[in-house]
Amino acid sequence: MIEDKNHWDKIYLTKKPDEMSWTQDIPRASLAFILSAHLNMQARIIDIGSGNSNLIDFLLDFGYKNITVLDISENALISAQKRLGARADRVKWIVSDIIDFQSDATYDFWHDRATFHFLTSEAQIFKYLSTAHQAVKENGFVSIGTFSNNGPTKCSGLEIKQYSEETLGARLQDGFEKIKCITEDHATPFNTIQNFLFCLFKRLPRKFVIT
Repeated sequence: MIEDKNHWDKIYLTKKPDEMSWTQDIPRASLAFILSAHLNMQARIIDIGSGNSNLIDFLLDFGYKNITVLDISENALISAQKRLGARADRVKWIVSDIIDFQSDATYDFWHDRATFHFLTSEAQIFKYLSTAHQAVKENGFVSIGTFSNNGPTKCSGLEIKQYSEETLGARLQDGFEKIKCITEDHATPFNTIQNFLFCLFKRLPRKFVIT
């Protein structure tokens, strides 16, 4: 929605990374899940709601060749491109609300840290999961990070949905097989702690039906 785009564009235009609670120097949980998938360097990886995340820098350092970055905020992606410099040309950049995203490719790994928990209606959740099921190859991977039941109830002034391993697993049970879940305390640049849940799933061949 246009109001969501304006909200995030304003944040990325007016705030520095150390003024954003979600900033991570090293995205350890995300990297651990991606590396655990034992992908080849040609595997297609998409980062949903990437913002100005350092994850892309690490993936390029590791040698991955087919990286796609999606975010609702063009300003966020411009910031990431400036940081990467010439290496930005090695990444595909997509400005889109995930709810409106229609993929023209299939991916081996779908990564999302802190986008899914902003979806608060059943219609939004269904659209996200349906898109993920269509966009991820059979036996490909989906990694989703959300605030846990012990985490915040808002982020950047917006309401979010907290998840437990059980409730997140239930959301994806018809189209995906749960492989592993962990929780992680994220130390924000403001020296506060946010508890995250990270779950890794494998995309099943059967049809996705939301429950």
